[in-house]
Amino acid sequence: MTLQHFVMTQPDDWHLHLRDGEMLKAVLPYTARQFARAIVMPNLKPPVTTVGHATAYAQRIRAALPTELIEQGVTFEPLMTLYLTDQTAAEEIQRAKDSGIVQAVKLYPAGATTNSESGVTDLNRCSKALEAMQKNAMVLCIHGEVTHQDIDVFDREAVFIDRVLIPLRHRFPELRIVFEHITTRQAAEYVQSASGPIAATITPQHLLYNRNALFQGGIRPHYYCLPVLKREVHRQALLAAATGGSPKFFLGTDSAPHEQAAKETACGCAGCFSAPFALELYAQAFASVDALDRLEAFASFYGPDFYGLPRNTKKIKLSRVAQKISSPIAAAGGFLVPLGFGEPLEWQFEGPT
Repeated sequence: MTLQHFVMTQPDDWHLHLRDGEMLKAVLPYTARQFARAIVMPNLKPPVTTVGHATAYAQRIRAALPTELIEQGVTFEPLMTLYLTDQTAAEEIQRAKDSGIVQAVKLYPAGATTNSESGVTDLNRCSKALEAMQKNAMVLCIHGEVTHQDIDVFDREAVFIDRVLIPLRHRFPELRIVFEHITTRQAAEYVQSASGPIAATITPQHLLYNRNALFQGGIRPHYYCLPVLKREVHRQALLAAATGGSPKFFLGTDSAPHEQAAKETACGCAGCFSAPFALELYAQAFASVDALDRLEAFASFYGPDFYGLPRNTKKIKLSRVAQKISSPIAAAGGFLVPLGFGEPLEWQFEGPT
């Protein structure tokens, strides 16, 4: 019999962009209604580089949760990150550890993605900060791509593993690392086989789509993200990793809102806005290989276990209900187009049980 309802422990999102200001207010409710907590990315303008910045941002996030959701019993805890730069001091890492607010530090190679201009140009300049992170068991979240112009955009993740990640882990073998939004077979195989404290997040778009999605009937900017979608062989490898029951792989949407006008332009922004239907998209991916029984561990258990946080206790429900992502979402004076716009979905989030 085909499963019609699915009850699971409320999950967390271990990679999320919430932006700030009016955009924050517009997108936060979509994440808060499905997820109890989220690792919030620090690539604002200016970036979140200090504990003071992170504390203030967390306060703005909490203040943006709508009253009507609070009255419905919705709670949401932002888990803050610092933006690693060439100038990040070991003392700031220690303050982050002591704060109880900051859960991780984010490595953006300079120029790798949205608002990464202040990112790291040379990891050797971050040695003191990395030593402090290793000492304090703080997680380093890595956007794993090289940015050299001579490297093909589809190869940047695989090259990063060889040129940057492996040498980094040789220097700091106890550094806790989350290889974020992995997109390749090479990344999945490396994380699975590597010893020591390393894990990876996987997005819904990289489980559901290959790079053909970017070009069906023309340029499809709402499927453009960084790292970019890859060949089908890589999608299949990621799906096998996510559904294989390994605690090294867990949910991270990388939901990244950009106004429709900024996506559908001559130089469109990178990022997929998946938050409104995140769990439905993951359920669709897991159901495609008859692995719904493994979604709860991937979404709700392995992430908090790696970060050393308690698992959630609330339960949520998904039902097999046909729906379609049919309308852009009004936000911050413009519109957002959700990932999967115009496509059918077989699942619907029903809320807490």
